[in-house]
Amino acid sequence: MEIDFSTLTEYQRYKLMASLIVPRPIALVTTLGADGTANAAPFSMFNMLGEEPPIVMISVNRLADGSLKDTAANIVRSGEFVVHLSDEAMANKMHQCGERLPPHVSELARAGLTPAPCAQVAPPRIAEAPVAFECTLWETLETASRQIFIGRVLHLHARDGLIDTERWRVRLQDYFPVGRFGASFYVTTRDRFSLERDADAGVASLSTAIDEM
Repeated sequence: MEIDFSTLTEYQRYKLMASLIVPRPIALVTTLGADGTANAAPFSMFNMLGEEPPIVMISVNRLADGSLKDTAANIVRSGEFVVHLSDEAMANKMHQCGERLPPHVSELARAGLTPAPCAQVAPPRIAEAPVAFECTLWETLETASRQIFIGRVLHLHARDGLIDTERWRVRLQDYFPVGRFGASFYVTTRDRFSLERDADAGVASLSTAIDEM
């Protein structure tokens, strides 16, 4: 098939790209509203961009009338947000945070998630999340349909035991985040394989030196 993107509508391009560029990590982002309400929303147009400086990116679509979603409006106003990675245990509650609620209603309370204080930013982190990155706004890119926020990571919270701080390795055997697949589907990360080969046996290694912690 050959498809000329210039002949497609915005919706058609979105459906193709969002269903083909998969799986995508999901950022569950917390921000603070002007009245102090803790807002939470998931975004799958998200990834890390670099380590010096340590920056991540989230892309937030505008509403149909062109106005900003609560997350985007809060980041523009305060310049602070917290990015969480969701695992299997909290996947359902993460999904619930995608429900459209009035700005004065907290998605955390509705989904049954626990806010906890951050170290360097005002928005709360989510206690149930395995990972939380405290961020300040580094740069903003704007398109006709989206606000793209690049955030600098100031501080990391991780579930106890998840990180070996002597080797700076993540214990991947204890980390099971979920990803976004096409349409309304999600995927787990349990079906893993290594392309490292055992030199003697000539078969794929079950683990590598990095994994053996």
